[in-house]
Parts: sequence; structure tokens; C-alpha cells
Amino acid sequence: MIPRTLFQEEHEFFRDTVKKFAEKEIIPNLEAWDEAGGVDRKLWNTLGEMGFLCTNINENYKGAGCDRLFSMILLEELAPFGGLGVSIAMHSDIVAPYIQRYGSESLKQKYLPKMASGEFIGALAMTEPGAGSDVKSIRTTAVKQGEHYIINGSKTFISNGYESGVVIVVAKTDPTLGAKGVSLFVIDESMQGFEKGSKLKKIGMKAQDTAELFFNDMKVPVENLLGEENKGFFYLMEELAWERLQIAISAVACAKDAYERTVEYTKERKVFGQSVASFQNTKFKLAEMKSEIQIGQVFVDRCMELVLDNKLTADTVSMAKYWCSDLQCKVVDECVQLHGGYGYMQEYPVARAWVDARAQRIYGGTNEIMKELISRSI
Repeated sequence: MIPRTLFQEEHEFFRDTVKKFAEKEIIPNLEAWDEAGGVDRKLWNTLGEMGFLCTNINENYKGAGCDRLFSMILLEELAPFGGLGVSIAMHSDIVAPYIQRYGSESLKQKYLPKMASGEFIGALAMTEPGAGSDVKSIRTTAVKQGEHYIINGSKTFISNGYESGVVIVVAKTDPTLGAKGVSLFVIDESMQGFEKGSKLKKIGMKAQDTAELFFNDMKVPVENLLGEENKGFFYLMEELAWERLQIAISAVACAKDAYERTVEYTKERKVFGQSVASFQNTKFKLAEMKSEIQIGQVFVDRCMELVLDNKLTADTVSMAKYWCSDLQCKVVDECVQLHGGYGYMQEYPVARAWVDARAQRIYGGTNEIMKELISRSI
């Protein structure tokens, strides 16, 4: 593989720490977490103690104040494990930055330290039963009454929803303006009228809790509005580039993990008295996967450089999100095939990789939406 030039010595030290943590605290527990539909709640506190949460949040709010390369490392090392990397990214690299960037000083002091420690788990409540990628179709409403907003509505497919302690809620404050009438609110689990549904049963990423959320005349203080009223769509668009790149990063990392496991398996597995890896078909399939993973890695690394320079455009990240998640699904499917019958067995990591991969082409904006966004720049 082409040497990567993004990372410095401190980044590689951090990567090594994350790898060792995964081997000790995560891999042995994956099967139990799959059965439970989520990781052990105590893991979040441990992640906070290790400094793995809110790595790019300012030190004034108990974050690590690091660059986003540390977030990239966490995604690359943890994404293959039941969506845990995605859960941490939602918490640390989507929810927390919204609060830091658009929240008042009091909101930052109230929520960010507890997110950095793992006391509060963060979630973003945007998707609804009838509104996914189409923000203008959101039906959840927030009506201002004196010193509060009254929020009513429901959300579905919310990552970290069941264990969420703090949630960014996307709601209509002016239904007549469509997408331009959307606002963002910070709410927490102590607020009256906030209810969580049961964990949703997914076909993959079972260790990542996903749930429905309900808001019934929920009273939210005016100061919990993020930024300005009716500017929510603008704020979402500002943050979506980084969110979608995170999906691309995890896609390449998961594809690479499945590929490496398959190389090892095909070298050990014997068929007709010789290793599976010695057959020409296997050699060609592995060569194709190695080449395409390398292409994806180079593109993702270049996008990461653009993120660090605040130059990543919507069409470029849409290319990365759709192409890399398509690649992930293609690679893991080939890996299952090269494993033969064992690739279809639940205890094999490649089987987990196969079912976990499918969601990548859906959330963060479907790949069809990504192509629509790319076409607008043509």
C-alpha cells in the first residue's frame, strides 16, 4: 500500500492505544453486545476516561482539543466492530461540534463536559417516519410560548437514541418556509415530554443502539435553541460534509479489515490439496480488492486534507460517501464468497462485516441523493 502522509508521531501513538483498547475491551464482548442490541453502558465511561470522546472539542469544555485526524483514527480502528466507531463519531464528531459551534456558553458548559466524560451520550434526531434525506418534509414542530418552545413530533432510526442523554432535535419553527423554517434544539433526557422507544432490531450493526424518540408537549427553554431560529437547515448543511466523510472513512476501513482477514483465511484454507489463495481466481479477486481499497484510501485521505483546510465541498464529499460505501459492500461480498460456507456463519467476522456494510449506503443521505448532489455541480 502507498504510505500515508497524514499522520504524525502523536497520531500513530494514539492509533496504537486505540488498537490495544479494542483488543482488550471490545472484541471479546462483541457477541454479547449483539445479543443486547447495544454496548455495555459502562463502556462509554471508560471511553471518556481513556480520552477517546470529544477529541476535537475545546479543552475549556473537557475535550482534548485535538485535530480531526484523531477522530479519523478512532473511526478507522473501531468501525469494523459492530458500528461502535459510528456510535462514537455520532457522539463526538456530530452532536458535540453542533453544541460547540452554535450553542451559547451556558449550553457548552452544561453539556460538553458530560459528553467528554461519557456521562451523557449524544444523538442527532433528524430522520422521521416520513422524512429522511428530505429535511423540508420534517413534521416535528417547535412553537415558541414565552420562555419555552413546545416541541411535538417523533423521530426514528436514531443512532445512540436508546442510551441518549443529550439530543440535537431538528424541528420546524416556521412550517410555511419549508427547509428554511427549520431550527435546532438541544434537549436532554430529564425534560418532561421526552420519551424513548424500544431498541430497533436491525439486520446489522447490532451492537449500535438505534431507537425511536417521541416528543409530547416537551418544554424546552428558549436558551436551548442552537444559533438562530430558522437557520437549522444552514447549520445542517455546514456540518454534513464532515459527517459524510466519516462514513467514507469507516467504509474504507471496514473494507480493508475484511480484505485483510480474507487474505489470511485464503492462505490457511485448503481445497483440493492446495490453499484457496493459490488459485488464480482468488489471486485476481484479492488483487482487484487491494487496488480499489488503495484508490479509496487515497481519495479519503485527500478529502481529509481538505477538511483540515476547511475546503471540502459538498459534491466532492458526496463522491467519497457514495463511492466508498459502494466499495465496502462490493469488497465484503467478495470476501464472503472467498470464505465459502464459513463466510455465511455468524461467528466469522466477515459475516458481521457483510451485514453491517449495507447501512452505509443509506444513512447520512442515501447514495442516490449523493449522485443527485454531484449532478448539480455538473
